[in-house]
Amino acid sequence: MGWEIHLHIAAAIAWIGGGFFMFLLGVSLRKKEDQEAVYPVIGPIYGYFETGALIILLITGYLMINNNGLLNILFSNVTNEVMDSLRLKLYIVAVIVALTVVHMAISMMTLHKVKTPFQRFLSKGSSMGIFILNLVVLHYAMVLRDIL
Repeated sequence: MGWEIHLHIAAAIAWIGGGFFMFLLGVSLRKKEDQEAVYPVIGPIYGYFETGALIILLITGYLMINNNGLLNILFSNVTNEVMDSLRLKLYIVAVIVALTVVHMAISMMTLHKVKTPFQRFLSKGSSMGIFILNLVVLHYAMVLRDIL
């Protein structure tokens, strides 16, 4: 393994660690006034930081798959523990990317506005989905590491 794995792990720490921080921030800020004071300031900074981490994760993940000769096998009918785990991990990553796009779009559209109930539902739901699915992806990363 080359430099990609190190950058991938650093980006994963930033991505998942940032998610934990925002989760704890959301749980600890119970008052609406506190949330309205904090989120418009920290939200955009967090969003850009996390977008950068996600881009690094996607690029380094692709490079590791390609450099290890797994790209062609990934889209074939080959099934084994490694390929099945990798495919499942990538499906979940695709869902996380989609949820991130939804969350970021709503967050940017409503940065200095009051969210509608539907926007609030989508924003909080996508955020919670990202948080939970990150833990599942982390699990499959460990599964793959154990196999390899």
